[in-house]
Amino acid sequence: MIIKKLFIANRAEIALRIVRTAKRMGITTVVPWHALDHDGPALLVADEAVELQGEPPVSAWLDGQALIAAAIASGCDAIHPGYGFLSENATFARDVVRAGLIFVGPPAEVIQLMGDKITARQFATRCGVPVTPSADEADSPETFAERAAAIGFPLLIKGSAGGGGKGMQIVHNESTLAQCIATARAESLRYFGDGRLLAERFVEQPRHIEVQVFGDSHGQVIHLGERECSIQRRFQKLIEETPAPSLTPEFRQRICDAAVRLAREAGYVNAGTVECIVSPSGEFFFLEMNTRLQVEHPVTEMVTGLDLVEWQLRVAQGEELPMRQSDIRWHGSAIECRILAEDADAGFVPDTGKVLLLNEPQGPGVRFDCGITQGAAVTADFDSMLAKLVVHGATRDLAISRLRQALAETVMLGVTINADFLGRVLAHPAFQSGETDTAFLERHKADLQPADWTEDERRALVAVAAALGRETHKNTISEPYASMGAWRN
Repeated sequence: MIIKKLFIANRAEIALRIVRTAKRMGITTVVPWHALDHDGPALLVADEAVELQGEPPVSAWLDGQALIAAAIASGCDAIHPGYGFLSENATFARDVVRAGLIFVGPPAEVIQLMGDKITARQFATRCGVPVTPSADEADSPETFAERAAAIGFPLLIKGSAGGGGKGMQIVHNESTLAQCIATARAESLRYFGDGRLLAERFVEQPRHIEVQVFGDSHGQVIHLGERECSIQRRFQKLIEETPAPSLTPEFRQRICDAAVRLAREAGYVNAGTVECIVSPSGEFFFLEMNTRLQVEHPVTEMVTGLDLVEWQLRVAQGEELPMRQSDIRWHGSAIECRILAEDADAGFVPDTGKVLLLNEPQGPGVRFDCGITQGAAVTADFDSMLAKLVVHGATRDLAISRLRQALAETVMLGVTINADFLGRVLAHPAFQSGETDTAFLERHKADLQPADWTEDERRALVAVAAALGRETHKNTISEPYASMGAWRN
């Protein structure tokens, strides 16, 4: 079945990203919007827009039946879920197909298998992919705490249905285990509506490496390389890059082969990501599988020259993958920074406001996927990510240099963003040498603080303020007194 009209069940930059590819392919696009989100950039380029209702606003994108009804009423024949919201919801995927529409993603049964951390880990073990020692609540919830403690500390407690770092708790000793379990359960229920928990051995100072996989309905599964996602705060990624620095060719091949094996055994179709942690000793362990397109997919696109959304749409139509594994080529290095509305120097506190001035960086190898427009209101109703800045270079050093320059040119006046902080991370010698792990930001916290103003800089700022003050003062004095100038009594 050919996709002629596509409903994009998402918002902001990913909605715009999907619209652009769909339009290039000759597919008509429909984008939903909420009254609080009426100025999204995707609405400016989509063929049609449909208003959604919901309070709080985020609920509009979580109402699967309403989204499906809107897609049918718009005459669409397919739904692309983007990422987040309902993108990994097996019930939504199943309902889309039952409604006679194409779901641009893996089959519902695969989402169910790999989207649940407990069943995914069990499946990975059967496939011979290593996992860390763990305990879950599936069989005996009443003994969960006891079995978790038996694994040994430190532990990582997380929701079985969760993702994106939400609901995760690190437990360093038994005295805090009960409280961490309670907190993880409450957060998992809040974010995912599922309080089931999983405990696993916490590998300290690991690297976070993930592999982009793709499958079609004809039995072909390939990988498009790995990505390094170790620069994180609160288990959420800030900087991603490919290729991952400091990996030997042999290790890279092993982890990519394991990801493909896992996806093939699962009968995987469409885009997916196998996430792993790599210990300081060089062992890797399966972490989870994201059964959707990833936020950081642009870095893979930059080094391969491929359009992953186009691949998704073609596979959803029943086509074979456009390329075989032997056809894939990687060129240079690509790094992505997530531009967030938050004050990184004050503990990553989210910020809100109105974007009074927006300046998008440009230059060779620069890609800026932005989810807001100038004049838009940034509220606490949605995720704090406003844009993704992605840069490609022939070498990692060149990519870093270009990215630092692009960050310096990124301006969003009216709301605090983390661009300066990201620039300091990129400038750190440890990052530049590829010495990264998930504890990087905490370990180098002191080094990443903003530099104090020099005395010359302070004097220059005072001079500018004084000059502006005189001009303002002059403009606020009425005539004839404004023309009298200086005088003495």
